[in-house]
Amino acid sequence: LHVPKKPFYDFSQIKDEIQKETERVVGTNKGVSSLPINLKIYSPHVLNLTLVDLPGMTSVPVGDQPKDIDKHIQDMSRQYIQKASAIIVAVTPANIDLANSDALKLAREVDPEGARTIGVVTKVDLMDKGTNAMDILTNRVLPLRLGYVGVVSRSQHDIVSNIPIREALVNEKKYFQNHAVYKKIAHKLGTPYLAQTLNKLLLDHIHQCLPDLKARITELLNDSEKEMLSYGDPLYDEHTNKGALLLSILTKFANDYKGAIEGKLADTNAKELYGGARISLIFNEIYVNCLNTMSPFDGLTDNDIRTAIRNATGPRTTLFVPEVSFELLTKRQISRLFEPSLNCVDAVFEELLRIVSQLENRELLRFGQLREAVVEVVTELLNECRVPTREMIENLINIELAFVNTSHPDFVGSGAINIVEKVADEKVAKRENELREQALVQARKEVEEQQQQQQQQQQQQQQQRNTRNPPRTAGQQQQPQQQLLQTVATAAIAPSVPPKPSSSTAHTPGRTTKRESESVTSNLMSMLKMDSKKTSKTKISLDNVPMTIKAEGKPNEKEQFETNLIKSLMDSYFCIVRKNAQDTIPKSIMFFLVNRSKETLHNRLVERLYKEERFEELLGESPEIVSRRNETKKMVVMLKRATEILNEVRDFTFK
Repeated sequence: LHVPKKPFYDFSQIKDEIQKETERVVGTNKGVSSLPINLKIYSPHVLNLTLVDLPGMTSVPVGDQPKDIDKHIQDMSRQYIQKASAIIVAVTPANIDLANSDALKLAREVDPEGARTIGVVTKVDLMDKGTNAMDILTNRVLPLRLGYVGVVSRSQHDIVSNIPIREALVNEKKYFQNHAVYKKIAHKLGTPYLAQTLNKLLLDHIHQCLPDLKARITELLNDSEKEMLSYGDPLYDEHTNKGALLLSILTKFANDYKGAIEGKLADTNAKELYGGARISLIFNEIYVNCLNTMSPFDGLTDNDIRTAIRNATGPRTTLFVPEVSFELLTKRQISRLFEPSLNCVDAVFEELLRIVSQLENRELLRFGQLREAVVEVVTELLNECRVPTREMIENLINIELAFVNTSHPDFVGSGAINIVEKVADEKVAKRENELREQALVQARKEVEEQQQQQQQQQQQQQQQRNTRNPPRTAGQQQQPQQQLLQTVATAAIAPSVPPKPSSSTAHTPGRTTKRESESVTSNLMSMLKMDSKKTSKTKISLDNVPMTIKAEGKPNEKEQFETNLIKSLMDSYFCIVRKNAQDTIPKSIMFFLVNRSKETLHNRLVERLYKEERFEELLGESPEIVSRRNETKKMVVMLKRATEILNEVRDFTFK
């Protein structure tokens, strides 16, 4: 109200008070303000009605009014008439064209069907002679569902003369009853009929909005009662034993903490995941998805694998893939599980703190000191549980690093390693045969070249002999040549075998003599010495060894095979370790962190806080809580009164 607890018994005083308040807010020069002046009028001569008197429409500013006064007034009016629960009373003078009515135009914007607009036609007595507003009053010009009501207000002369309102109402009634045109509908005209009509419309409108209005008030009442209970249950008053009060609060908090984790807390928000459901999401989706996205070869290239294999073999060239390189590379990748696993512990720890912060608003809001003490104890307990949890997680990963179990039944190497080794042996044997054949072919080529040179020398010697001796037959010439080739081949292939001694030194036709064999051997030795002299003239020096050597370039067939084999074995074993981590890490966190904190929380709270010397400190209420409790109690009383009024309106409308 404008002036609470101050009644006015003279209407002129009310009029003066409105004038004073208007001048105080907007001045004395036609100013306009959207601040309302609230009045409540009691009289046996009026009906129950709530009216909002808005300023009249204007287009030209006067006095202290702003240049856009028309926009200001329209915006102010829209704030009230755009509400669907409001009934619009569009006041229009009878001596202007109804189509030019600003009030009806604004009403049509928010109520285009005219379902909640009633027209009021004023100044009916001031119309020109020979004209009347009968068509307007009978709803034939601009139809409205609620129709039109004509009234005759006090003139400016009547206001100045202080003619009472009751007398003006009597004069209005006589005017309509005695008018030649309006007397037919005089019972539907006048200010009393308008008041009755508005009262009936208001009751009918309330009756239509009653179910929704009552539901809203009931919901607000329930929320306010819950809020009032959170500030202090009636059982927890000053006369209750403070020890029992403190113990009951601590017990309820511990039970709520346990219920939130186990999903048994009745007040959880059903619109989102809460408590233990969020922890399950961390285990089964966030942590599992993180491990599944980890590749066994992240940060590892084929050149890294080749380097590890070479380092494991040392100076030797192995026929099989070294197992040391497989273990080193696998342990390197397993160690990457430390970070996501420890992050999972921290995520669950934060989720438990989140549960505590949400629970503290339920029972501990009344006592600020107690709330801070409980949060401190719970945080300390969770930190104590987190330390062994992290140690256990690190131990689980270190266990996997301590021993690479290649005999695991799910490991692909335990059943296929023999086959892989066999394939590797076959490839190596095949390669050795190829190298041996290449060496033999090269040796044969060198022997053929030497034979050709020897033949050329023999031909030259034979020509010299022919000049001194007669020529031999073809058979005699061919036989020594074949024998010479055999000797050269024997000398090239097996030079260490000494010739067998002959029983006779006589020269036999068709055979190579000892002297000829020695000459051939000497010729071969001289050729080798000449080649060695040519070779010795060319100097060969080693390149400098670089400081850093990496396995680069295109791998050969053997290196590619070894790399693929290592990658296949690493992928198989890393999947086994990852599967173990997805199972054992959540179990360890539940045992060491979640379940341990849940089981020991109540005892820890009682041990730390249930002390008689701290009762006064922990159970002291803040002034803010006391103020909120009093405001909530007032709100509950008001809402209960509103419910009673709605019930009265419902009974009245039904009657």
